[in-house]
Amino acid sequence: MNSKEIGILGEKIAERYLRKKGYKVLEKNYFPKFVSGPLRGEIDIIAKKEDIIIFVEVKAIQQIQGKFFNPEDKVDFIKQRKIIKTAEGWLMKNKIPLETKWQIDILAVEIDWDKQKAKIRHLKNAVA
Repeated sequence: MNSKEIGILGEKIAERYLRKKGYKVLEKNYFPKFVSGPLRGEIDIIAKKEDIIIFVEVKAIQQIQGKFFNPEDKVDFIKQRKIIKTAEGWLMKNKIPLETKWQIDILAVEIDWDKQKAKIRHLKNAVA
């Protein structure tokens, strides 16, 4: 599998995980059409639980023996800024006041092909 296919599978696993945990998925793969330039971003999953809107960044990798990084390590400062800008744009587009409780979570998915399992780490409110 290439990295795009691993990413798509990771998002499916993440969506299923969130639904099992009681999250309501509002939107997937939100990509603002009006934003251009280097800060253009995408939100993998937008969900809601209780009164909090959660913007979820999914990072999936194929588990490799002896790897030295975690999927969430790929969410660097620049990626975090893009997610925040895109989340704020989604709130404005949907006429949701910015004072509404919202947060950005990271779901790290490590896929083990041999065992046909995925290990999930849910980092809540990971981007500030």
